[in-house]
Amino acid sequence: MRKLGLPDAVRACLFDMDGVLTRTAAVHDAAWKQTFDDFLRRREGPDFRPFDAAADYDEYVDGRPRADGVRVFLASRGIELPEGSDDDPPELDTVHGLGNRKNALLLEKIRTEGVEAYPGSVRYVEAVRAAGLPTAVVSSSANAQDVLTSAGIQALFDIRIDGIVAAERRLPGKPQPDTYLAAAHDLGVEPGAAAVFEDALAGMDAGRSGRFGYVVGVDRAGQADALREHGADTVVDDLAELLENRR
Repeated sequence: MRKLGLPDAVRACLFDMDGVLTRTAAVHDAAWKQTFDDFLRRREGPDFRPFDAAADYDEYVDGRPRADGVRVFLASRGIELPEGSDDDPPELDTVHGLGNRKNALLLEKIRTEGVEAYPGSVRYVEAVRAAGLPTAVVSSSANAQDVLTSAGIQALFDIRIDGIVAAERRLPGKPQPDTYLAAAHDLGVEPGAAAVFEDALAGMDAGRSGRFGYVVGVDRAGQADALREHGADTVVDDLAELLENRR
């Protein structure tokens, strides 16, 4: 395990997707901003306070299931909407309607712009698999399969716990640890023998509360200190650094 920059006890690796494996955080950010700004402009008029693509994204929506992101962000603005249902149309001002609006924008951006994987992350996951460790993707996104396929990295992972699987199994999303715990269980390892790789503060909280063996924070947004405060055992700018700075 030392050649991977991990403790000797680690027997499996659990990777968040957006921001850790793929360059999709900016695409999510843009879709959220368009969704919330359109809603706030209609609700509050031209003097509305826009969604902050840095602070609001990191604090309220990054790493969370879509509906939770809607609820938490709107609560920060003192706004409460009806829940609605999963099949609400995108033009309906409900929690699920706004979430579906964001998802439609995201899918359009994926189709038109494509998705890239971080080269350093691909190199690291390939090294993990070469060392014989099983791998999982753990994402709150219901579009994880589309993203992984677009990035060409779906074959690098043994299992996928995403928004669809979480809904089927009724697993609460991050910052709760349940999706990561499910991934460890499906790979046949105890949490203490699994490493978690995350870039979101909600994911850090999930790694800490789930008592995983090692939690790696990936700093794509200049928040290294916050990642450590939320439970990261180590923080890197890119996963390839773990191969270069061996324990």
